[in-house]
Amino acid sequence: MSVSDVKPTRTELLAIKKKIAISESGYDLLKIKREGLIMSFFKILDKAKFIRKELMEQHEIARQDITIAATVDGDMAVKTASFAMSMRPEIALSSRNIMGVPVPVIKGTKIKRKLEDRGYGLIGTSPYINDAARSYENLLELIIKAAEVETTMKKLLDEIEKTKRRVNALEFKVIPRLKDAKRFIELRLEELERENTFRLKRIKNKKENQAG
Repeated sequence: MSVSDVKPTRTELLAIKKKIAISESGYDLLKIKREGLIMSFFKILDKAKFIRKELMEQHEIARQDITIAATVDGDMAVKTASFAMSMRPEIALSSRNIMGVPVPVIKGTKIKRKLEDRGYGLIGTSPYINDAARSYENLLELIIKAAEVETTMKKLLDEIEKTKRRVNALEFKVIPRLKDAKRFIELRLEELERENTFRLKRIKNKKENQAG
């Protein structure tokens, strides 16, 4: 089929214009969403950097405390104290939305305990084991926070990449193609109108010649 055989209608032109308007509106909304996601990501990134620093520092403190406890009380005493703990930490998972993206909320319970709730006897246990237990409780709290933040960052980054691809597709593929189709239909309709006008003039002239 040649171009001259294509006969678009005004209805098709209106449909193309509507698609362009919808696509451009979607493009604007996706750009706003992308910018909002990027801002949210960098806020979380700042928080992640702070938590990572805290985590490294607390890990070193816990490592030093457990080394001191093992040196003073012995490895067996440290292991016995750890096995004596009857209550285990618990993790509760929920979620919240950031710019329409569900991200995790991780809450830890039964992590920090009072001295008498740790399960091992107070008599015969040095303060160094208590210090080590407290340090690892603090470390576990930070690990839970870090897990929440790192997972949130990954989800936001994935959504940013997905939104970026959709924005680029609309900007460089969908909208240009629709506009090309619109221009083609407009030009073809103008051409058909000129052909029709010329045909009507020819018929009119023929009738006038026959009447004369």
